[in-house]
Amino acid sequence: MYYILFYKTVDNYIERRAPFRTNHLDLVNEYHSDGRLVMAGALADPSDGAVLIFKDENPDVAYEFVSRDPYVKNGLITEWSVRQWNVVTD
Repeated sequence: MYYILFYKTVDNYIERRAPFRTNHLDLVNEYHSDGRLVMAGALADPSDGAVLIFKDENPDVAYEFVSRDPYVKNGLITEWSVRQWNVVTD
């Protein structure tokens, strides 16, 4: 199963993320290296969100990621949600 984690970010997110970026990317790389995170990235024009796609048997992987993410812990994410994604082909 695939799950999409949607983030909505604070104003000036790109600038404000700098102090937390290394730790955030370390977390992203941890999940990506073992296959739980398929792809991730910030949205552009405007830079008001991000999307992370997880592959696992249940959505707990995305919720665990959120609970550990320095962007969430430090108030850069104003809202987030997880949705199951029914993929037809990959």
